[in-house]
Amino acid sequence: MSDEIISYEPATGAVLWRHPIGDVDAEVACARAGWSSWASKPLAFRIETMRRFANIVRQRNDAFTDLIARETGKPIWEARGEVETVIAKVDISVSAYADRTAQRRLEATMGSRIAVRHKPHGVLAVLGPYNFPAHLPNGHIVPALIAGNAVVFKPSEKTPAVGAFLVECFRAAGVPPECIRLVIGGPTEGKALAAHPGIDGLLFTGSARTGLALNRAFADKPEKILALEMGGNNPIVVWDAPDLHTAAVLIIQSAFTTAGQRCTAARRLIVDAKLYDPLVATLDKMVGRIIVGEPHANPAPFMGPVIDNEAAQQLTESFLELLTRGGRPIRHLERPVEDLPFLKPALIDVTDIADRPDIELFGPILQVVRVDDFDAAIAEANNTRYGLSASLISQTPALYDRFWANIRAGIVNWNKPTNGASSGAPFGGIGWSGNHRPSAYYAADYCAYPVVSSESESARASIGIGLADG
Repeated sequence: MSDEIISYEPATGAVLWRHPIGDVDAEVACARAGWSSWASKPLAFRIETMRRFANIVRQRNDAFTDLIARETGKPIWEARGEVETVIAKVDISVSAYADRTAQRRLEATMGSRIAVRHKPHGVLAVLGPYNFPAHLPNGHIVPALIAGNAVVFKPSEKTPAVGAFLVECFRAAGVPPECIRLVIGGPTEGKALAAHPGIDGLLFTGSARTGLALNRAFADKPEKILALEMGGNNPIVVWDAPDLHTAAVLIIQSAFTTAGQRCTAARRLIVDAKLYDPLVATLDKMVGRIIVGEPHANPAPFMGPVIDNEAAQQLTESFLELLTRGGRPIRHLERPVEDLPFLKPALIDVTDIADRPDIELFGPILQVVRVDDFDAAIAEANNTRYGLSASLISQTPALYDRFWANIRAGIVNWNKPTNGASSGAPFGGIGWSGNHRPSAYYAADYCAYPVVSSESESARASIGIGLADG
């Protein structure tokens, strides 16, 4: 077993970064010893530190963008957008903390008052994913630090260099080193951190399989906060949509941005049978124009490779499995470079598969289902254990009203892609997509807990009944 983590560039296979595996016990102990001094700082001090962090990231924008692009394989334009969301997260988190955890005072009887204030949990572990290795963990870390917690952050073993860069930006901004700790490692270190008795909670973004295991592991630990952001088998429904070009654009943005490696990506296209032929023809033609290439290519690609060869192979096997079950290929999943994880987007009609696998195919595969009426479309959209994102493309408001009222998802969109959620709103799902701890704007809710105090400046009390004469 190797004693270091090596990161490779998906687009080239070259070694990008390497680092010894970290010591979970030491990192948690350091955070445990130092978090109270950070929590005791005034809120204004912690907010100002986060604003300096945003400025540090802004100053290092080009280097950060290049590193994200090289380590994930996503195009430069998309990596630049990720850095911008890291910067924007600070102001959003400051507003969210003031809104969601504001101090409140209520008048009570006999001149007393009720005070509502919030306290940090202590030491929070953050497990980050590889698809947005800066933006998604940052969405936990910034609100956690504003609330006064210390953070022990383990980035994905597939994108550790971005995680290390992010932590260095926090430290350069003045976050005490003991309050933002970095654990480099693989699944073993992730499990050790999640199970460590020295943490007060875990903030996780990743697969449903891992999230379910964490949910079971925390079942007998009600004293610890657990926030799960998991995946989705997300539907996009097209109905009563005369502009097929626009519909195709929205479908492609939903299914193939980030090479389909978004938890909110559309996995299933559900379409009115009457629109099927013209829509699929339009979509297929447009998909054929998608440029797949390395991050710095010119002209700029729409999508890069998936994260590694293992992921590419698993997706290829999943596509073949759909074929053997009766799926009809509209556009095959092609791998243009044998030893690199580039994949060309695939379309497959799965209407005739009776028992469709309810799994998250985390890559550029879109399954298509034909239905005859709108009730069947809603039923098919809800035919999943997940419940993260869903979108309807339709010109009829009444259909959207029905869709919104009946769909099971935490994000329900109309004439918009399934992805691209705003950090200024709550982000989360139901079912296998989360545990009712939405992040983004609502992250403040799980980074601090409310404390209610009944207060009076002088002690006054009496018992008017139930005492014997004395």
